Amino acid sequence: MLQVPLRENHQASTKAVILVGGPSRGTRFRPLSLDVPKPLFEVAGHPIIHHCLKAVAKVDDVREVILVGYYDESVFRDFIKDASKEFPQLRILYLREYTALGTAGGLYHFRDAILKGKPERLLVLNADVCCSFPLGEMMRLFDEKDAEAVILGTRVSNETATNFGCIVSDSHTKRVLHYVEKPESHISNLINCGVYLFATECIFPAIRSAIKRRTTRPRLLSYPSSDNLESSFIATGDDEDAAKSEVLRLEQDILSDLADSNRFFVHETKDFWRQIKTAGSAVPANALYLQKAFQAESTELTPPSATIVPPVYIHPTATVDPTAKLGPNVSIGPRVVVGAGARIKDSIVLEDAEIRHDACVMHSIIGWSSRVGAWARVEGTPIPVGSHSTSIVKQGIKVQSITILGKECGVGDEVRVQNCVCLPYKELKRDVSNEVIM
Repeated sequence: MLQVPLRENHQASTKAVILVGGPSRGTRFRPLSLDVPKPLFEVAGHPIIHHCLKAVAKVDDVREVILVGYYDESVFRDFIKDASKEFPQLRILYLREYTALGTAGGLYHFRDAILKGKPERLLVLNADVCCSFPLGEMMRLFDEKDAEAVILGTRVSNETATNFGCIVSDSHTKRVLHYVEKPESHISNLINCGVYLFATECIFPAIRSAIKRRTTRPRLLSYPSSDNLESSFIATGDDEDAAKSEVLRLEQDILSDLADSNRFFVHETKDFWRQIKTAGSAVPANALYLQKAFQAESTELTPPSATIVPPVYIHPTATVDPTAKLGPNVSIGPRVVVGAGARIKDSIVLEDAEIRHDACVMHSIIGWSSRVGAWARVEGTPIPVGSHSTSIVKQGIKVQSITILGKECGVGDEVRVQNCVCLPYKELKRDVSNEVIM
């Protein structure tokens, strides 16, 4: 294997790990994850995971990126092949867990592969995070403070904060004093963004200590949640206990212990951030990435005009009638056809879909090969810019604010669809609102 020579200044070597999860955890991303694994869903013209990889590729010190998850190996094969051509300086590989091991369990399980080549630092990114990934600033803080760990944080409203991991820090030194995952009461509005930089000599011993604690009381320590990480593992007796002891999460099991050391710091980003958990959250993430690309004057975006309100991404193979008006915050996928007089705003239109003449699509995702009839309206409800939720209450019922049509759905001419989630292969021939169409 080709060895990269050490640099003259002996700069610390860094490896990157992107945590991609697996199929049983993608339930909140349905119906879109029924056809494409969430990390490969396209937002602003690229798979979600591509945005993470692009940020990692800008860090000079990274030569290897490891994707860790429990999707089948074949899932990422084509993506890795394409990404390796785009980022030739990076060696990209996928390591598959035998079961869902959690954000720390996966790191520990593959520690030998991660530690190969003796990297001194480890960048860890959750794939379902949308942000500008200020990895360079995190590296600088890490060096400046001689840190064991740096976490990326951001400020949210006090009401929202308890839905996330909350960080109490010293505002002068940036040292993390206390960390609590989803606290029951308000402790801080500075939250965990799911992006970390660890000293390898620190993180693996910290996980090992957590495993030792777990094995002394394996049956007492498990976290009930809707995304139960142990649900997909079937075992008995000692095997079950061994597996449970390896299921560990950075957020619940590791970070609060790191806060007891004096070398855990937070870099607070003032830039955009949000999670891509639900299918609907892909729409605000699409808007944020498009706005960033527009500010950077990306040549991938369609130039503004009388009918293009920026930022808009149109795939080169799509056909858009010159009288259709698109934008802001619109992504049009491969081979999409948009008819005359159509209006599309704050939406994602996926490949091979058709929007017929004079149709209106707003705050929506139009699934692969779906079609929206002439004069039809497919629309969601705008959500406030700072909101981290994509659900709203209509007539006493909690519904998605983003309307989502799954694969190969049809909306008839002059039909109105509002605040609905439509599973694949459905034909909508009448007006419908605030429903999940099975």
